[in-house]
Amino acid sequence: MKVALITGITGQDGAYLAELLLSKGYVVHGVKRRSSLINTDRVDHLYEDVSVENRRFIMHYGDMTDSLNITAIIQKVQPDEIYNLAAMSHVKVSFEEPEYTANADGIGTLRVLEAVRLLGLTEKTKIYQASTSELYGLVQEVPQSEKTPFYPRSPYAVAKLYAYWITVNYREAYNLFACNGILFNHESPLRGETFVTRKITRGIAQVALGMDKQLFMGNIDAKRDWGHAKDYVEAMWLILQQNNAEDYVIATGETTSVRDFIAMAFLEIGVTIKFNGTDINEVAIVESIDESKYLEYIGSEFGEHGRLELGDQVLSIDERYFRPTEVELLIGDPTKSKTKLNWQPKYDLKGLIEEMVKSDVQLFRSKL
Repeated sequence: MKVALITGITGQDGAYLAELLLSKGYVVHGVKRRSSLINTDRVDHLYEDVSVENRRFIMHYGDMTDSLNITAIIQKVQPDEIYNLAAMSHVKVSFEEPEYTANADGIGTLRVLEAVRLLGLTEKTKIYQASTSELYGLVQEVPQSEKTPFYPRSPYAVAKLYAYWITVNYREAYNLFACNGILFNHESPLRGETFVTRKITRGIAQVALGMDKQLFMGNIDAKRDWGHAKDYVEAMWLILQQNNAEDYVIATGETTSVRDFIAMAFLEIGVTIKFNGTDINEVAIVESIDESKYLEYIGSEFGEHGRLELGDQVLSIDERYFRPTEVELLIGDPTKSKTKLNWQPKYDLKGLIEEMVKSDVQLFRSKL
């Protein structure tokens, strides 16, 4: 059985990747940060008690800012594949924690690469580095491919730029099988609550159920290439199954504005919205309601604000959610990944939104 080590296993991608690798017969080791709060919800269904013989899912405490710790884990596990997914990955927060972001996301990647080199595992261990479309930032061409110049626009993206190039450097200097997956935005019901897509679907569920009045958003003109995390972790695995170590863009090749994502998510519960106004004065109001679809989703449970009605204002712009430097347009060119990896997304955006909205409506219905 192959042995895989996943840093950041308690995140969205780590959880889906662990499921995928276990289904393929791997022994999966995961690294999680120590916290006074239990933060393993996404992988609890995979947990195996320490008393179980021949366990295939094993967790380790670790932190990307601790070289000794990372090296000790890799030495103990002796992995065939390392998937470095751990990161401080919230772009807005990276402006508030730039030093920690650089340490965990940038130098953290170096710690993994250097550990593999020092431990003499260069012939055994393949490394996947989770890179990001945020590298393109102020985009230099549309769409963005593996050859597009980078122009990062946040401390997060700058840290990831270092991680990208140090991965390339170790591949070329030490013949490490180390690859970057430049993943464009990928979402799911497991997405973190403060990321924009999950913020939207959670907010819509709360508004639809009468638990809140409206959503407050930042830049809804921004456009992103959104896919499903389940599709993207399959691409991660495929990258490490190739004969040669290379870097790949993983994307759908389609871009959608945050505004349109919001409208599609509302439409999923049978509500059509209309945007009025401009800039920070823009709002969204309920234009029509498909009663049968709305009630099918919501049922008879309603919070203190009651059910949605025509003319209700369900969205406002709050400039506090704007970034100091914005990334306006991201759209990936997945030609190489589709050709060389034979990778093809199974989910479209409508299916992704449907899954996320249904999950969050169910989540908040259970709280009424």
